[in-house]
Amino acid sequence: QVQLVESGGGLVQAGGSLRLSCAASGRTVWTNHMAWFRQAPGKEREFVAAISRGSGQTYYADSVTGRFTISRDTATNTVYLQTNNLKPEDTAVYYCAAGWLRDPKGNYDYWGQGTQVTVSS
Repeated sequence: QVQLVESGGGLVQAGGSLRLSCAASGRTVWTNHMAWFRQAPGKEREFVAAISRGSGQTYYADSVTGRFTISRDTATNTVYLQTNNLKPEDTAVYYCAAGWLRDPKGNYDYWGQGTQVTVSS
């Protein structure tokens, strides 16, 4: 009942930036957090950042703190991930997620299709 559509991925050089977008539709009232996860080839999906839809409180993985910024537009049910100073290690498929949960790093109910971010050295 919640659909997430991501965009903004691409190929960038190390040190570059991308702004990822996640547009949510459907019964978004059923969610209180939105988040970004990523999955690199051969690795498990990992938490990147999350934001409370109500308060706007944000959470970040240590690996991206200071470089990535998650933000929201509650009017349009859109969440963004501004990725700065990208490193080759950031190369992954980035997934948007939404859910109703206490732990913003927990198990999300809804997932987007993913958008590829590739960072060249």
